[in-house]
Amino acid sequence: MINTRSLAISVCWLVVWTPVIYAQDLSRYREFQLGMNLVTVAKQIDARPSEVKVIHQRPAVIQELEWRPRLALVASREADSVNEVLFTFYNGELFRMVVSYDRQRTEGLTDQDMIEAISATYGIATQPAAKIILFSSSYIYNDSEKVMARWEDSQSSLSLFRSSNQPSFGMLVLSKRVDALAQEAIREAIQLDEQEAPRRDIERRRKESEEIRAVQEKARPANKADFRP
Repeated sequence: MINTRSLAISVCWLVVWTPVIYAQDLSRYREFQLGMNLVTVAKQIDARPSEVKVIHQRPAVIQELEWRPRLALVASREADSVNEVLFTFYNGELFRMVVSYDRQRTEGLTDQDMIEAISATYGIATQPAAKIILFSSSYIYNDSEKVMARWEDSQSSLSLFRSSNQPSFGMLVLSKRVDALAQEAIREAIQLDEQEAPRRDIERRRKESEEIRAVQEKARPANKADFRP
């Protein structure tokens, strides 16, 4: 009878807590959702069109947009633990966010402190023996960081790391499917850039020569008339 009652209580608690466990939305970081379009993100952070960087245009359009929330909160004197967020878009779709936490706002916090704080929002974390490559969209390879903790499902992944270049924390949020497509497109774009570099160099030098010649031709009549040996 005791075992049956204990089992019933356990099942009840499982029913109560199951929605909480599976309710975590790992595709969202604060007010930003993976899959959002660039226009919506830019509007939310009040970014100007000139702030959007076009990294590659083929075979896919890769764009980046930086946001510093602490600067936006200076007037209100509020504090934010986030120093910077780098948004990356694949054909206008948000697929990756690299969050850099402010060094002063996280000073003294241990790895476990950070894991517990983030787990309060995203649920139980795993601690895989893995590294993540925080490459810029301009290059194939870049520094890799050890994953301190990870929250993931079949579609999305959040990886907490401590920067090896400076004593600060960061988090990589990405769409697994789109990130794979984007990385392949970036590799192809870089290869195309390298293949086309000689031709672009010739075109650049030809354009420079034409510009110099145009300036000289414009200056020639006046200088010829004014010249005194």
